[in-house]
Formats: sequence, structure tokens, C-alpha cells
Amino acid sequence: MEAFEDENPFENEPERLQQSDSSSSRANVSSLSSPVAHQEARAISPPTSPNRRNTFPSPGSHRQPQAFKSDFCCARDRWLHSGEEAEILIVDALKTSVNSASPYITYVIRAGTAEAQHRYSEFESLRTNLVKLYPTLIIPPIPSKQTIGDYAIKQAKAKEDAAMIGRRKRMLQTFLNRIARHPIISNEHIFHRFLDGEVSWAEVLHSPPVSLLPKNILKAPSHNPTDQTVALAYAALPNPSVAHPLRRPDQRFLDSEVFTNKFAAHMSGPMEKVTRRTMKRWSDLAHDHSELGATLNGFSLNETGQLSVAVEKTGQAIDATYMSTTKLIQDFEQNWAEPLHEYTQFASIIKKLLQYRHQKHVQYEMTQEALETKREQLEELEKNEREARRLEEALSQGRSSTLRTPSSSGGEGVEREGQREGEEGEGEREREEERPSHRQEESVYLPPHPGPNPVKRRAPGMGLLSALSYTLHGMMDVDPETARRNSITKNKETISQLEDALHLAAQDLKYSSSTIQADLDRFQRQKVADLREMAISLARSHQEWCKKNLEAWEEAKAEIAKIPEHPNRLPDDGAKGAGTRGRRDSMATVGEGQQ
Repeated sequence: MEAFEDENPFENEPERLQQSDSSSSRANVSSLSSPVAHQEARAISPPTSPNRRNTFPSPGSHRQPQAFKSDFCCARDRWLHSGEEAEILIVDALKTSVNSASPYITYVIRAGTAEAQHRYSEFESLRTNLVKLYPTLIIPPIPSKQTIGDYAIKQAKAKEDAAMIGRRKRMLQTFLNRIARHPIISNEHIFHRFLDGEVSWAEVLHSPPVSLLPKNILKAPSHNPTDQTVALAYAALPNPSVAHPLRRPDQRFLDSEVFTNKFAAHMSGPMEKVTRRTMKRWSDLAHDHSELGATLNGFSLNETGQLSVAVEKTGQAIDATYMSTTKLIQDFEQNWAEPLHEYTQFASIIKKLLQYRHQKHVQYEMTQEALETKREQLEELEKNEREARRLEEALSQGRSSTLRTPSSSGGEGVEREGQREGEEGEGEREREEERPSHRQEESVYLPPHPGPNPVKRRAPGMGLLSALSYTLHGMMDVDPETARRNSITKNKETISQLEDALHLAAQDLKYSSSTIQADLDRFQRQKVADLREMAISLARSHQEWCKKNLEAWEEAKAEIAKIPEHPNRLPDDGAKGAGTRGRRDSMATVGEGQQ
């Protein structure tokens, strides 16, 4: 883990001071340059006595001092921000079937003087809604669900597995305490109501702000996803995918993604595998010691004298080793394996957080591109409109010049016009006289019809598509000038919407970037404090294991030392030669007997 500290992008100016106003349950968005107004300066953890064992998660350097808060929304809020070390406990797990056809497990939560009971699915819904309400913050994980394999092996007993229930109790307690120690989420009233046993959780889920959450979190403000006043403006924003590339990526978050991927690979890869293998081997060792201790205790009953006592003490020492090893395994699981798995989940959470910020960045760039495209289209349409008006003015000027004629040629024009009208009148009379004869000829002979369904003959060279297009154009009264002006109006409206959407996307991107970076800094301090506490707990557990084993084996050694040096010799001979020869070889007895 040493390499991570040198290239860690999360640790960014840890000594900066953030002024805050923690009376609100939302981060201040009026000043987008510093949206994490609830974040305070890092504090040094208070000294603790060597005998005091800290509970996990560690209240170390990531725990920031709470700012003064005068207005509280409820009694739970007052208790959480009272200035004292508020510790939420899960004191019990009860089996019940209230409002359900099948039994289930509820976990009893004690927060100060209040007690509440919630099942696992309600913890899950709490976390899901906190993720939607705070899309730019790292929401702590809850323990994983039972796998299909576990249910297949244990079937109906899976929900009643004592080890699984105990693990869930510890990890759900850690989840609640992490939220209680978060500088922003601890102000959320939904969390306060979750801790209050007098509130129905179903009522909370069907009331604001949970009921106001949008279906798509990308089309909602990052600072307040329940804001309904800007829903129409956000509807114009695109819905990009996670895989969409960025034209201008932010190098800070590229480094954060690289670091998170490496951290996740170490947590979920070698460290968890080695941890599981270590626990398995310690369990096998404890099992072997329990069998060996029982065997030696049984063997001591077949012997007499000091040998029987010594064998019995040896068996008891092995039993003590078994018990201390079992305790070591429990401590190892609670203080090392479970936090390690939690940080594997944290790595996945941070990945999703960075993906959300990536999608917000893509959303901004796509809106910018769409706005530029619409502006180019509008410019082209306005250019065509100007050219059409110029051409219309030129044509109107040409018509007015042709209609204007000199006064000298006015008489001749009148005479020519009169002659033309007279000729047209005579021609019309001649045509009227010829029409009856033509009608008589047509009634005499009618040519046969070419087919049963006479249709209008198409013009030569027209295909099916051309005919269809011709028909549609004939049906519609297409006016190019009107269509062009309508397009200009629509483009202006779309550009106005996109400008509003671009402004909102820019605000969201700025807020998301600064808030996510600040929470990553807080998480890094939390991680360092937790890993330190994990390492100290691991060392303390091994120290206690060694201490208990040493005491047990010292007692066994004292009893073993009371056995005579050479049981095959008489006590008198052994006493005489003890001062000169010391401890004799066991083979000497065999040689003397042969002589």
C-alpha cells in the first residue's frame, strides 16, 4: 500500500479550512465555487488510553469537528449534533412475522434514548434513497445480500444463520455510524426518521422528499434532485452513456479513476483472497488443537503419578491454544476481514460516483455541441431569408419599371389594344359556331376503353416514388417562404432552451466536480484512519493470543519439569549421579541391561 500514498490524487490540500453553516440539510448552492460548505477542517484525534479499544469505524483523523448548530429538525438531530461522541448501536436481532406471511429478522437500533426496529430491506431502501438524494457524495455500503449458493446450501436456515446475522449486525452498525459522522448526510431528516422508532418507514418512502425524486437522476440538479421547478429545462439535456468519450477530460478525475481501479484491484484481489485463506488455515489449526487436546486429556487418565498430571496439563495448554485461536479468528474477522470487504465495496461506490461525474461532463459537452449546431442552422436559414428578400425586392423593382411607359406612345397603344380585342371577338364567334358539329361527331363514334379501371395516365418517365412525391406535393400547399420562417422561429426557441440547459449543465458540472473531489479528500483521511485502526487491532489480537498461549504453556512446562529425569532408574541412584553426570542419554539404560 505504500505506492498508493505517493500517487494518490485524493489527498488535495488537506489543511484547507472550509467555513460551514450546518443548519441546512443541503449543501449551499448559492455559491457554486465552494459547494461543500458543510466540510470543516481536519482535526487531530484525541488521545486514548492504551486499555481502551476503539470501535470500528475509527473515530480518527477523518472525524471533523462539528460546527455550532442552533436549529434542529428533531430530537435525533439534536442528539447527533450535541457535541458528544454519539454512538449508534444495534443491540439485538429478533425473529418476527409482523405484517408478513413469512418470518424475517429485524435489527434493534438504539440511538441515544430511542429504539427502532428495521429489517435488512429497509436498510437497503435507506441507502438507495440517500444515493439518489446525494449523487455527489460517497454513501457508505451495507453488507451484501446472501448469495444464491448460500440459500441453496442452507435453504430455509439461511435467514436464521447466526454467523450471518452477527456479521450483518456489525456491518449495519458501521453503516449507521458512518452516516452519523458524515458532515452533510448526518443532517438529513430521512436518516433521523429512520432512527426514530415512532415513525413508519413506509410513510417516509411515500412522502417528500423521497416521493419527489426523479426516475433519471441525470436529468435533475446535482445539488437538489427533488427540485421540480427546473424539470422542463432539464428535460432538454441528453442522457449520455458511461462509455461516451470526452473531448476535454479533467486530468484530476482521470487520475482518480486510475487510482480507484488500482485500489479496487488490490482490495478485491490479493488482499481478500489471502485473508480468506488465512482465516481458513487458522480455523483448521484451531480444529486440530481441539482434537489433540481432547486426545491428550483422555490419555492422561490411563497414566498415574506425575506423568498423568504433566500430560493433563499439556492437553489443557493445547485446549487454551484452541480457545485463544478461536478468539483470534473472531477478532481477525471483525477487525480485519469485514472492514477489508467494506473497502472493496467503497471502491465500487467511488467508481459509480466518478461515472456520474463523467456523465455530467458528457452531458455538458453534448449540450454545447447541440447548441453550436442549432446556431449554425439558424445562421444558414437567416442567410437564405436575407437572400430571398433581396431577390424579392429586385423583382418588385423590375415590375414597377416595366409598367411605367412614356406618354407619347399612349395613343398608339390604345389603338393596338382595340384592334387586338376586335380580332379576339371574331375568333371567339367562329369557335362557338364550330362546337356543335364536333359534339355530334363525338356522339356518333366512341373508341373502346382500354381497361376496366380507368386511371389518369402518368407523365412519361415518372416512377412510383416520383409519382408519390408528385401527389404529396400536390396535396400540400408548400410555401418555401413560410416553411423557412417557421424553421427560423423553431430554431430560435430550441436555441433558447439549449442555452438554459447549457447553463444548468455547467452549474451541475462545477458543483459535481468540486463536491466529489472534496468528499474524496474526506474519504482518503477516513481510509488512512481506518487502516491504521485495523492494523493496530490485528497486532493487539496477536499479542493477546501469544500472551494467553505463553501462560498456558508455562504452566504445562512447570508440571513437565516435575517428572524425574530418568524414570527407568531408581531414585537413589539417580540422586547420587545427578551432580556428576547430569542428564543421561536414554540409550545408556539399554546398554547396561545387555551387559
